[in-house]
Amino acid sequence: MATLSVTEDCEQLRKAFAGWGTNEGLIISILAHRNAAQIKSIRQTYAQTYGEDLLKDLNKELSNDFERVVLLWTLDPAERDAFLANEATKRWTSSNQVLVEIACTRTSQQLLLAKQAYHARFKRSLEEDVAYHTSGDFRKLLVPLVGTYRYEGEEVNMTLAKSEAKILHEKISEKAYNHEDVIRILATRSKAQINATLNHYKNEFGNDINKDLKTDPKDEFLAILRATVKCLTRPEKYFEKVLRLAINKQGTDEGALTRVVTTRAEIDMKIIKEEYHKRNSVTLDHAIGKDTTGDYEKMLLALIGHGDA
Repeated sequence: MATLSVTEDCEQLRKAFAGWGTNEGLIISILAHRNAAQIKSIRQTYAQTYGEDLLKDLNKELSNDFERVVLLWTLDPAERDAFLANEATKRWTSSNQVLVEIACTRTSQQLLLAKQAYHARFKRSLEEDVAYHTSGDFRKLLVPLVGTYRYEGEEVNMTLAKSEAKILHEKISEKAYNHEDVIRILATRSKAQINATLNHYKNEFGNDINKDLKTDPKDEFLAILRATVKCLTRPEKYFEKVLRLAINKQGTDEGALTRVVTTRAEIDMKIIKEEYHKRNSVTLDHAIGKDTTGDYEKMLLALIGHGDA
């Protein structure tokens, strides 16, 4: 039965591209309501049936923000991460947190798959591009972050958590934010271990670590360290903030909005939406509806409702 519906999806997409105008509504009704595995089948069947690449056809038929959200969503998650990471290295500035986001909110396996997809697409490693395009403290932090393969288990060593909380506190008190031990702990420990360490940090020293990393709001290295901590321990809070800043600016930051919606729709969008509602007293659907228009708005709203069906 699945193959029949995949064939039907391909026929419908082909129909959406036919004639003078593109039927955007039809594209949304199919792609926004399929998960990654289904879209992969659609792409394969489309190529076998028509001898053409669905992504290229979408690229040809669509434009602007709507094109970007559809293309990003249609990419395999690992390919999408590779594409976003490459874009982040090429346009890298010290305020760009996309690399931290990809390195720290994905599972070890997802990050590994993204790095393999990066090899396949760009004929280079993500690590070498990150190292080439960054410098100083940023390079010192980002290269090990994207290069890591963290342990995913729940086991925690409390003795280690206490000793490493102490190290972190000492280095932060000395303002030695780029100290190799700070970077080593954040870049190599499992998320469960980091959570235990940071809980101990708060209990022992009275402050949330990110509060102690806020001494200079203009320091972009501190901002990237705080983003690292948040992505590792409370990703939903990190993504809520990205969305809040994307939607609340004088103009919408469509790049950030599209990235978060397409990368989190199948992961934790439900929790991000709850977090957003709690923090802003307005639903994410409402905020997106107010700030975007047309097919772009329809696609985003369909995607953020993706896991609710």
